[in-house]
Amino acid sequence: MARIAGVNIPTNKRVVIALQYIHGIGARNAQEIMEKVNVPAERRVSQLTDQEVLHIREVIDRDYVVEGDLRREVQLNIKRLMDLGCYRGLRHRRGLPVRGQRTHTNARTRKGPAKPIAGKKK
Repeated sequence: MARIAGVNIPTNKRVVIALQYIHGIGARNAQEIMEKVNVPAERRVSQLTDQEVLHIREVIDRDYVVEGDLRREVQLNIKRLMDLGCYRGLRHRRGLPVRGQRTHTNARTRKGPAKPIAGKKK
């Protein structure tokens, strides 16, 4: 099992798919990494040599913001919005949808489970 950027990537999958298990690397970035390292697209993680794994690790460390650093950066951006007191920051603070979705119905993912209202029967 190869360990890249602090993540154990699955050995039986193709490298392009396995790289997407790293937070911050999607399909496009995984493809770019494969081209930079010159590894064929159909290669599986179990077939990679130690040198290729090392080269992939170096490319990711040098060119991409992933895992802990990316999560920290996103959290700092949200905290900045909340400290500013802008509309998006207030929505984050109250745990409501940030991007203009309706909240009269739906929005249960952000608001949590429905709270019963006392005395309301129909």
